[in-house]
Amino acid sequence: MIPKNLVLLGIGHTNAHIVRQWETNPIEGCELTCISKFATATYSGMLPGTLGGQFNDDEMRIDLDALCQRAGAKLILAETNGLDLKAGKVLFADHDAIPFDALSIGVGSMPAGWEMHAAAASLVPIKPMQTFLTRLNQRLETTQADTKQASKVAIVGGGVASVEIALCLLQHCERQQLSRQVSVEIFTSSDSVAEGMTQRSVRRIQRILASRGVRVTTGQRVTHVGDKFLETEDGSRYDAEVVIWATGAAAPPVLKQLNLQTDDRGFIATSKTLQSLTDPRVFAVGDSGTIVESPVPKAGVYAVRQCPVLWHNLRAFLLGGSMNAFDPQSDFLKLLNTGDGKALLQYGCITAHRRWCWHLKTWIDKRFVSEFQVDRRVDSSNQEAN
Repeated sequence: MIPKNLVLLGIGHTNAHIVRQWETNPIEGCELTCISKFATATYSGMLPGTLGGQFNDDEMRIDLDALCQRAGAKLILAETNGLDLKAGKVLFADHDAIPFDALSIGVGSMPAGWEMHAAAASLVPIKPMQTFLTRLNQRLETTQADTKQASKVAIVGGGVASVEIALCLLQHCERQQLSRQVSVEIFTSSDSVAEGMTQRSVRRIQRILASRGVRVTTGQRVTHVGDKFLETEDGSRYDAEVVIWATGAAAPPVLKQLNLQTDDRGFIATSKTLQSLTDPRVFAVGDSGTIVESPVPKAGVYAVRQCPVLWHNLRAFLLGGSMNAFDPQSDFLKLLNTGDGKALLQYGCITAHRRWCWHLKTWIDKRFVSEFQVDRRVDSSNQEAN
């Protein structure tokens, strides 16, 4: 009997869980093929801490080749340029088409609007995260060499990610002992940073930013980015040798090439079973998909919570059985790295900014990512055996 082929397009949080499950409990009569543009996956929750020197770079990365080898899966490093839904194939410009019986798409998102300013030498989009730190360091080194004044860094976008990057960037600069001072300013079109968090948390974040010398410009959309400046919609111009683009999530260009129904923002439209409304063989998870009946913000916590539902539903689809619905929770624990050995915690009406909050965040993050890091799991098993 010819085996069926389960294909994972993009190995983000949710699809990586499928590879991990496959290691001990593969789906009978199926082969697993993983497709990625990059040889590693980056855990977003540890990116700011890695920037700030709290973690080594390899601690936030998942070696996809090692993960796939251990699971007996095939890894293909290539970029898709479409789907042939009639034939059931993933298409490429520089690789043979790959047939699928079920396909899970988890290619993430990109920061909204970055492509309008891509020609500016100062621009450093936060994604792809696999290369963000390298690109940022290269730009910082260039500005340090070129200017005799303080380097000015602008962060466009006022979400939690921007706050964490701003605070951990200051820690990074202190640790690197950069030859000239670096100033940081956040620009957001919203009325405040960290929109969506409680007012108590927002006020605490504002005080933390002010205490670290991070300025915040609110209510202004950035309309133009030059090589050493940016402009806002009111016509104001600000010097900035480095512009980190960390706005809200937008659909990556590849989703337009897949001939699948999307929501009004370009993300794949799915049912509550995470299946595409166009083709039930296709699943879309994490930022890549939007559950039309119950859309949620594009946040990593939802991608993680989708893991068991996706695993169950893929098995049910390929082997036969009933599907489970993904019902996202209305609230969840939020932990924000403040780059000073502390984290800000928000859960319900509770807000705290303490060192123990950072230890809790670190424990959660390391526990999650270590599940996919083959060498670390081997080391842990050896320690337990001894």
